[in-house]
Amino acid sequence: MLAVELNDVGLMPAARPLRAHSETQLRRDFEQALQSGRGLIGAHCIHEWWMRGALALDIEAALAQLWQRAAASIPEWLPMRHFAELELLYRVAARFRAQRRGRSNLYLVLLDYRDARGDPYGIYVGMSHYTPAQRFDQHKAGIRAAGSVLRRGLEVLTGPVMHLQGIARPDATRIECDLADALRAAGLRVQGGH
Repeated sequence: MLAVELNDVGLMPAARPLRAHSETQLRRDFEQALQSGRGLIGAHCIHEWWMRGALALDIEAALAQLWQRAAASIPEWLPMRHFAELELLYRVAARFRAQRRGRSNLYLVLLDYRDARGDPYGIYVGMSHYTPAQRFDQHKAGIRAAGSVLRRGLEVLTGPVMHLQGIARPDATRIECDLADALRAAGLRVQGGH
């Protein structure tokens, strides 16, 4: 059964373990995940729809259902709201690899620009020896905070940079800057990345 396989393996979202599934199979898997309260399976279904370019309303509806039925088991890498450029973030971030292991972590924060002209969202690129969630909480508490994250930060986007956790500081420093530049070149509004 697919649900057991995904729970046992704990695949990262970038692996897209449901890529080969038909739309019918994805819907069946999602319904089973809702019925059994399996957030990981539901998250992979939603992630696959997202990567396939499903409508924002459909993604939002699926997210609401999953949060209602399986909140305790939803992995941290699943965003809490629809962000159209998520697939682009995965594609760009996948180009970067660290040479050595270490204690540094790359993180991305979704920024809210709905009150400004242009794209409603932006991305903050950062690095820290704290986990992405801890560092986001620090920003929001005003601890060594970037103004853009303090004022506009909505949530950490963990999935695209899961492979860039626990890396050497020199690699993290280089990748932080290069990733920010690559995301800007791809047309996203980017803060950070120094």
